[in-house]
Amino acid sequence: MIEIEKLWFSWHGEKHTPTLAIDSLHIKKGEHVFLHGPSGTGKSTLLSLLAGIQTPQRGHIRIADTNLSALSSAKRDQFRADHLGYIFQNFNLLPYLSPIDNVTLALAFSAVRRQRAQRAGMAMNELAATLLTQLGLDASHHHQAVNTLSIGQQQRVGAARAVIGEPEVIIADEPTSALDEDNRKAFIELLFEQTDKTGATVVFVSHEKSLAPLFSKVVSLSEVNQLAGVAS
Repeated sequence: MIEIEKLWFSWHGEKHTPTLAIDSLHIKKGEHVFLHGPSGTGKSTLLSLLAGIQTPQRGHIRIADTNLSALSSAKRDQFRADHLGYIFQNFNLLPYLSPIDNVTLALAFSAVRRQRAQRAGMAMNELAATLLTQLGLDASHHHQAVNTLSIGQQQRVGAARAVIGEPEVIIADEPTSALDEDNRKAFIELLFEQTDKTGATVVFVSHEKSLAPLFSKVVSLSEVNQLAGVAS
């Protein structure tokens, strides 16, 4: 599902010390991957490369049999919209839209995800409401402005937006950093319930090592990124 080979990336060009230098990293379809490492090991940089926002100077990243480096910037943007769901640390929700409108917005940019969503046999708003409920957001909150919700509630909206339309890969960037330990674990379990239905791969970045036992694969970026020299 995700293949990284001979990857070399520097924010300052090839003549400078790399931020990332990964010889090989393979992640299988459906795996739950816990990616951790201290500040400066390249976590944010790797997520940027996986999302196709940046491309490596050397080597390649393949996701779902597509070499991201071979795509133009516009095609990488479309690939991201079609095949990746992203849960942000700060949620990146539109504050005055409702949870339902925030979730269905992900479908507006991808015909591929819209077609997958239609297989559920319900209207898009109904599907969004179903996902929100399954992720723990009570129906009484589905139509209020998202900026009136608690941090934990907004996090569930962000997760529903990421999984709607069945993207093959879910990238989660420190999504539980504002939660206590019990709520972190509960959120991850709910997220896995959704991704396991579709066989999606989850790449979850966190500094909370206590969460690692919940995942099927644990990757220490400080070990994999052998030549890191610049903070991410």
